[in-house]
Amino acid sequence: MISYNITIGDTLTKVFQRIPGVGPDHILAERHFVIILSTVVFTFPLSLYRNIERLGKVSFLSMVLTVIILIIVIIRAATFGPQILPTDDAWAFAKWNAIQAVGVMSFAFICHHNSFLIYGSLEQPTLANWSQVTHISVGSALIISAGFAVAGYTTFTGYTQGDIFENYCRNDNLATFGRFCFGISIITTFPLECFVTREVVSNVICSRDLSKTKHAAITMLIVAVCTSVSLAYDCLGVVLELNGALSATPLIFIIPSACFLKLSSGRWFDGENVIPAVLIIIGLFIMITGLIMTGIYPQGCSHGVEMFYCADANASNTVPPV
Repeated sequence: MISYNITIGDTLTKVFQRIPGVGPDHILAERHFVIILSTVVFTFPLSLYRNIERLGKVSFLSMVLTVIILIIVIIRAATFGPQILPTDDAWAFAKWNAIQAVGVMSFAFICHHNSFLIYGSLEQPTLANWSQVTHISVGSALIISAGFAVAGYTTFTGYTQGDIFENYCRNDNLATFGRFCFGISIITTFPLECFVTREVVSNVICSRDLSKTKHAAITMLIVAVCTSVSLAYDCLGVVLELNGALSATPLIFIIPSACFLKLSSGRWFDGENVIPAVLIIIGLFIMITGLIMTGIYPQGCSHGVEMFYCADANASNTVPPV
């Protein structure tokens, strides 16, 4: 939720600045104001729903917008990418910070934390239906993520930022429309994560069946904490790396494998226990190494700063707005 708020602040401020009369000093160009506004008007009210099924329509809207954004990124890869010179060793298979990238990718694909809520929302919660939903959703996410990765990196190579829309120039109208779609998509995704967090917190500190007052109070507390952190820090790349190392990697590699080994008979390296044991080792390596490297070599952040090639394009007038 913190990363979502940072993305909203980065993205929608640039959209608002394309409105005539809204300059860099306007209140709509202030990321703190935009984050608070989106929280009060959209994310907090949507998070107050008690049943996750009520988010079905906004989730479908988010999915449609994601496909639109992917099409925009692919178009700009073909029209804008050839005008940006690739960085040195741009096509090397892996570099020294690849471990940090594994953590970020783990964060992108993590869905374990909302599995029980989604399973309970099925009309017929059977193992077969759950398997079908899981494979379709994760498979489509893989295709879309790969599309973003290929189109985004081939456009900007080593200049690629944690938020890819930070790479596009502010006078790029097609990218501005993509930013708008991206901002709305993130706003509609935020409540899904809040549902999970509230479910965990309520199970830990109070009864499962919350009164309306407790439900609203816990939701407000969660949203307020996440919003406060996102107002204090504005670099998305580091937040994603920390999320990947501290939360996504344990939830994807370590905890499920450890549960499997706990319930299985035999030694760790016997038969079907080999793969879970290897996953635990891999997960521990990625988590520890990624955390250390994030602290020593944090990803650079160009928040609020136009990339150098935008100034060159404006000066030479070689990249007209789309």
